[in-house]
Amino acid sequence: MEAPALPFDGQERLEALAEISQFVVEHDLPVTPFVLEAAHDIVTGANPALAALTAARLADGDGVTTEWLEQVRNAYAARDGSAELLALIMRLEATIDAFSVTASAAQTATDDYNSALEAHVDGLAAIDSGGDVIAQITTLARDMLDRTREVARALARSERESNALQQQLADARAEAEIDHLTGLPNRRAFETRYNEEYAATRESGEALCVAFCDIDEFKRINDKHGHEAGDRVLRTVAQSLATISDDKCHVARHGGEEFVVLLRDRSLEEACAIVDEAREAIAARRLINRMTDVPFGRITLSAGVADVHAYHDPREALRAADDALLRAKEAGRNVVLKADGAD
Repeated sequence: MEAPALPFDGQERLEALAEISQFVVEHDLPVTPFVLEAAHDIVTGANPALAALTAARLADGDGVTTEWLEQVRNAYAARDGSAELLALIMRLEATIDAFSVTASAAQTATDDYNSALEAHVDGLAAIDSGGDVIAQITTLARDMLDRTREVARALARSERESNALQQQLADARAEAEIDHLTGLPNRRAFETRYNEEYAATRESGEALCVAFCDIDEFKRINDKHGHEAGDRVLRTVAQSLATISDDKCHVARHGGEEFVVLLRDRSLEEACAIVDEAREAIAARRLINRMTDVPFGRITLSAGVADVHAYHDPREALRAADDALLRAKEAGRNVVLKADGAD
């Protein structure tokens, strides 16, 4: 007896699940909530921008990775309108890189060809013959040599222009990853760094911790002193946090009055101590609104810190650090708390 046909909507869901599964398997992606959500948005078209960008990347012959999905999807989630520019920059960089390799190889081949052709022309000119044939061949060969020299000059010019464009794109990309209020890297830059550090430390076996830090009662500062004064407080806190930054400590503005710190090769206890020292340094300062000479009062931070590799998924570690930050707020603020351990 045949099984009854599934209702149309149920059939559609099964087909969508099959396509999502096929996408994940084809691109050798991990089965995580983020990847499944991104695959759903691409396959079903729920996120047209992400779907279009993925199609363009595949058409260019490039693979789809978790890091690329996160970088592009986070960019398109941004509200500042620069996400489309960043995505375009990424594609242009890839195209220019490929062109530079081609132009360089073509110029090398042309130079070699010119040298060989010039030697042949000199040889023809040295032949002692009264006939016109050798003279005609020599003239044609010299004309060809002139033309190939023009090609070589054009290739050299194109290579210089592509190098200049590469530098401009690199500058534009760096500009798109800076928070212009504080001078710190922005959330987009942090997401990229987080993915890179996660992959690197998984391979090396090094520790990796992440901390979310939030200025306590920041709304009170804005309400009492105004947003310009609040911006000055943000810059001051950012400068203080930046002092702990080094090649193994990455500090970024995550948004609003929240900052994020990524600490490589530091245990959870060490990471908490570093963040707590920064918290104490900020709390010890007595800031005054220079516009009104009215004290801001004590500026404090609350923070939550998580051991990234204690969790099955890097996004889960971020949620754990954020939950610890919320608990720090509930505990009275101006404190650094560890995240609950992974299940």
